[in-house]
Amino acid sequence: MSKPNYRDIARHAGVGTATVERVLNGRGGVRPELVEKVVSAARRLDYPRKLPETHRGLLRIEVLMVRPETSFYRRLSHAFERIAATLDPLVVVHRSFTDELNPEAIARRIVSSDLSRAGLILAVPSSPMISAAVEKVNAQGLPVVHVVTRASERVGEFIGIDNNAAGRTAALYISRMAARTGPVVAICHPIYQVHRDRIRGFSDYFRDYPGASGFEWLGFGGDEERASADRLWSALEMYPDLAGLYNAGGANSALIEVLRRHPRGRDVFFVGHELTEYTRAALQDGIMDVVLDQAPEAQARRALDLVLNRIGLTDIKPDQAPIRFITITKEGL
Repeated sequence: MSKPNYRDIARHAGVGTATVERVLNGRGGVRPELVEKVVSAARRLDYPRKLPETHRGLLRIEVLMVRPETSFYRRLSHAFERIAATLDPLVVVHRSFTDELNPEAIARRIVSSDLSRAGLILAVPSSPMISAAVEKVNAQGLPVVHVVTRASERVGEFIGIDNNAAGRTAALYISRMAARTGPVVAICHPIYQVHRDRIRGFSDYFRDYPGASGFEWLGFGGDEERASADRLWSALEMYPDLAGLYNAGGANSALIEVLRRHPRGRDVFFVGHELTEYTRAALQDGIMDVVLDQAPEAQARRALDLVLNRIGLTDIKPDQAPIRFITITKEGL
């Protein structure tokens, strides 16, 4: 391949070639945020010469998430906060939240140019509008990393667990360890690709290893407490011999309370995600049997490492393998 030239750098940085020439030759007169864009683009393209300092301006990495009321996203946000405190003071990690059910607002935040950004980390659902916004800023040279779930299938790198494997693992535990055989149900939030991947793995396991227990019913709880509780209560009434429950998403606390109250709740083998105060107590009480924790702290660390590598602040290339999820039972607390 030919060596990158000013035109290549300009295209990736979203600036004119005259701006690239001024920055790379140290002529000055260019806004700091544009200097950062040009130098970052040149680093990504391996431009074959020593690059100028970016006047030691701040490098801003934006992290956009949803659902701050949930324990998982609070853990993820706190992880970014703790890791940011260990970075060079000139690297600013800005965390914010948006409404997961408002794709227009999410797309506007993604394409916003109010502040200069060196990188964008997303933990938001996917939709055509959101995907188009991701592809637009990525085409302008902004490094994009998806955490937990993908907002675009076409561009950006994904940091997360193997969700298909997580679903299969949940099915294995239920089929091998449930106290009785019978119908098995699951609950998920359909707007998230990762939830769909988990359910696909869960379903595939029961298809691949047919037995006395089978996956009979899927409920859409939307990660909302009341909706998820209603879905589970309906399943308990629908299947008097319910053997297992897999929650592929959030609202574990509501499901735990249903199983505590229902006369047959303790007969159900329950597998869910994320170790929280609620799931820890449920494991200890025997309401919950297995927790699959997707280690948001490890995801935050790798996401920031990946952005820092892409903008040329470190030569260390992060591991590309999926983050390993952790299986936790009562005996492992």
